[in-house]
Amino acid sequence: MDDRKQEIPSLDLLRMELAREESRYEFWKTLRHIAGILAVAAAITALMVTRLFMLLQVNGMSMAPTLREGEIVILHQTKKIEKGDMLGFYYGGKVLLKRAIGSAGDYIDMDQEGNVYVNGEMLEETYLEKKGLGKCQLDFPYQVPEGMLFVLGDNREVSLDSRIRAVGCVESSQIVGRVVCRVWPLARMEMMR
Repeated sequence: MDDRKQEIPSLDLLRMELAREESRYEFWKTLRHIAGILAVAAAITALMVTRLFMLLQVNGMSMAPTLREGEIVILHQTKKIEKGDMLGFYYGGKVLLKRAIGSAGDYIDMDQEGNVYVNGEMLEETYLEKKGLGKCQLDFPYQVPEGMLFVLGDNREVSLDSRIRAVGCVESSQIVGRVVCRVWPLARMEMMR
C-alpha cells in the first residue's frame, strides 16, 4: 500500500477550478457564435455585392481620356440610366462601356466638327479630349426609338457606338449597369457620374 496521503482539495479550490472550466467553455461557445455570425454576414455581403455590383476591366480606348485601357471600374447593376451616365451593356458577348447621350424620343444631331445636339441643344461635353464626327453610318437628325438609349464613346475617333448600325441604340435588356467608381489604379480612384 501507498503510504502517501492523497490530499483532498478544499471546497474553495474546487469552486475556483469549476469557475475556470465554465469560463473556458463560455469563451469557446462565444467564439463559435461570433464565427457563425461572421460567416453569415460574409455570405450575405458576397451575395449583395454580386447582385448589386460588378467589377469590370476597361478594354480598349473608346472611353479615353475618362477611362483608360486596363483600369478597373465598378458598375452598379441597374437599368436606371440617366443622360450623361457611363454605362456598361452587352454587345457581341462582351460588355461595352459608353456614355448615355439620349433616350427614347430624343432627337440626336451631330455636326461635322463633332458637336452633339440633343433636342436642338448642344451638349457641353467637358469630358472629351477632342471633338469629331468619327465613323458614322446614321443620317442626322436621328430620333431614338422607344425603349432605347443612344450612346457614344468619349473617344469618338475609335468608338463603336450608336453611330454604327451594327451596334445601334441600346435596349434595356442589354444594360448591365451604370459606372459608379474607378477603383484601379489607386492614383486615379474616383467616384464617377
